[in-house]
Amino acid sequence: MLRKTLDNLPLSRPYLVATAIAVLIFYPTWIRLAEAWLEFEQVLAHGLATAIIFIGLVLIHPPSPLGRQTQIKPYHLIGAALLVLTTMAWGVLELVRIDTLAYLLLPVGLAAATWALLGLPRTLSFLPYILLLSLSLPIWADMVPALVDLASVVVGTWVGWFGMTALIEGNSITLPYGRLLIADGCSGIRYFAISILLAMMTSILNDYRWRNWLITLLAAITLALIANWVRITILVIVAYETDMQSDMLTDHETMGWIVFGCFILPALYFSPVRKRNAAPQDYSTKPNFNKIGVVAIVIAAVLGPIALTITQTSSTPATAWTLDLPNAIPANNSNLPIPLDLPDTLKEQIWRNDGLWISLAQSQKTTADEKLVPYLRPSFDHSLWQTQETYGPGLKRVRNILTREQVIVGQWFLVGSYRARSYKEAKLIQVLATLKGEKRFGLVNLQAECRQLDCDDALARLNRQTAEISKRLPLDNG
Repeated sequence: MLRKTLDNLPLSRPYLVATAIAVLIFYPTWIRLAEAWLEFEQVLAHGLATAIIFIGLVLIHPPSPLGRQTQIKPYHLIGAALLVLTTMAWGVLELVRIDTLAYLLLPVGLAAATWALLGLPRTLSFLPYILLLSLSLPIWADMVPALVDLASVVVGTWVGWFGMTALIEGNSITLPYGRLLIADGCSGIRYFAISILLAMMTSILNDYRWRNWLITLLAAITLALIANWVRITILVIVAYETDMQSDMLTDHETMGWIVFGCFILPALYFSPVRKRNAAPQDYSTKPNFNKIGVVAIVIAAVLGPIALTITQTSSTPATAWTLDLPNAIPANNSNLPIPLDLPDTLKEQIWRNDGLWISLAQSQKTTADEKLVPYLRPSFDHSLWQTQETYGPGLKRVRNILTREQVIVGQWFLVGSYRARSYKEAKLIQVLATLKGEKRFGLVNLQAECRQLDCDDALARLNRQTAEISKRLPLDNG
């Protein structure tokens, strides 16, 4: 293995250099990504291993342009322009700390740097490796809700096929002796990520074309999903047959990996193995970096990390928002019909007025490293409180699946001098707010309990209070 790595080092070196340059240009985001890897959270436990596998594949199985790719022109100027534009976009995202989009630009920046330095044919051969490295990005958490919903539908259908007595409501399965929740931990995100990683490794080692690459990827995704659905179904059957008394219901980690192994190991065993032919002679083993690419690297460094360092400055605290409501009675978070789960960085005030509850939570950005819009978890337990009807952006009726209590919830976000009805909208608006030098963020949440028969009165009261708060909470007061 060592001898093979040394023999391949001249072919690997250009790609390793391009990778190192891309890491240096976008180093603030890469540092945060490395810190996320070392936390070994459930959705990113494979991140560090994926980065190591990426380096190992480049060393022992370097990209090799074959076939028609050798006839493609290098188009170094287009790659250089893409690198500069990517760096400018990344600089704006890094300035306002929209981490998800900044992370997504890392593989784009790596591809652009490779294109500018080595040309388009080499970049196309390096692209599968870049996609494999992209699996280490913290994007998996966004897939968890969709995987949970899909698993709930499939498992609910399978449970019906077995003829078990069960009440299925969304991701809740109520059995005669208890209730099971298909929560985030049942999404199968780890099996999903590892299956895709193994599929990409197989495709790279076999030098698959894009058609075979996609087929392998789809097969891996299908196996991962089915394995997770089978795992959850087994747990439901065990819970049903043991009257919720089996220890497997609280400790099923090992069982999950055994089920996953039963699906993925045969697939790996029967997957084809292809040996690579000799590298084409018209690609020199010595690194040959284009001058245009080198100039683009210098420009990107000036417009990226250097400009970002100059732009980022600390700021003094701004005046906090105040809300003056006549006849309002101060309250606590525990008094709310649906207590909110907010981060410690938000300072919350709660009142009760006109038969409903008002919560104003706010924070201020005081240093360059802080986010204007902080990371917010779901404000309440969606497995317990399920949405029944949506009246408009930020306004909905939710129901407690245990007590059947219904509550009208209205929520909006304050981002500097702007207002947003959704968290995603607030994350985008913060770009404009940050460029204007605004520092304040707020979350307004209103809740009104419904009557036993209808929610019309609660909805009317909440709408009236929303209009009143809008008048008393101006967004242009500094």
